[in-house]
Amino acid sequence: MFDVNFSERLLALHYVFPVPLNRLQSLLKVDPKLQKLERMSPQDIAKYLNLSVEKAKYLQENYVHTLISPLKQAYEEHNIFPIPFHHPMYPNKLLALYDPPVVLYTKGLVDILKNWRRIAIVGSRQATSYSEAVLNYIVPPLVDRDYVIVSGLAKGADRMAHEAALRFAGQTIAVLGHGFFHLYPRENRKLAEIIAKEHLLISEYPPYVKPQKWYFPMRNRIISGISEGILVTEAAEKSGTFSTIDHGLENGKPIFAVPGDITKTLSKGPHKLLAEGATPVWNGYQIIEEIEGFLFSK
Repeated sequence: MFDVNFSERLLALHYVFPVPLNRLQSLLKVDPKLQKLERMSPQDIAKYLNLSVEKAKYLQENYVHTLISPLKQAYEEHNIFPIPFHHPMYPNKLLALYDPPVVLYTKGLVDILKNWRRIAIVGSRQATSYSEAVLNYIVPPLVDRDYVIVSGLAKGADRMAHEAALRFAGQTIAVLGHGFFHLYPRENRKLAEIIAKEHLLISEYPPYVKPQKWYFPMRNRIISGISEGILVTEAAEKSGTFSTIDHGLENGKPIFAVPGDITKTLSKGPHKLLAEGATPVWNGYQIIEEIEGFLFSK
């Protein structure tokens, strides 16, 4: 059963200590409802959270202060709906990760998460018009079958994936590597605002958290985790895109790749995946057949 009081305490803790769930497990074993944290010694907090005593004391002070602040009201004023890991709307597939998000902060149509048909489309930030063109063949069948397009709102292939979902009247989820108060990159701000109103934005970070380069690989595990499969359009042979692929492979997700011009650098990534066993695709029906055949054969 969903515990409102635990949720409020968890949100307060996550606000001051925004780490994945595995970092909290030792604490939750001894204080599963976070009813003791206010009164714990800094030494115990330091032990359970692997912190220095000084940082543990600072964390506790900020946690107590946040508990009495109008955090829930502040989120409501900014149309932010936080989904803690024990909430019925939290995607169960994320709990299979080594380091699940403690909270998913969302803006937009949360009910989109009820649709299990989700496909991640990722690729290079330098993706060319080729990616845009192939999405005109791949996205419409997915939309017709009620698939949600998931990506990371980055430049290039991510932006093209989200825009293709909008263009063909589908739904899209953008997973961010920062809090909602610091939308990045700036050129995608308008797109982010559209998604926040008519689709869904997700972040594992409280709204105040600024972008950091190491947050984006962390974001990729969520893109992979909530999706039934991953499609790569264009990517260099060594690309950040492959962190999403690696997470997908670790969790048994089917991988798809678009064949490209063998003379182009951004074809090397998809071709490497194809050589390693990814499924080549040139229309969305191939993805649907693979995913639904894969799922229903289990």
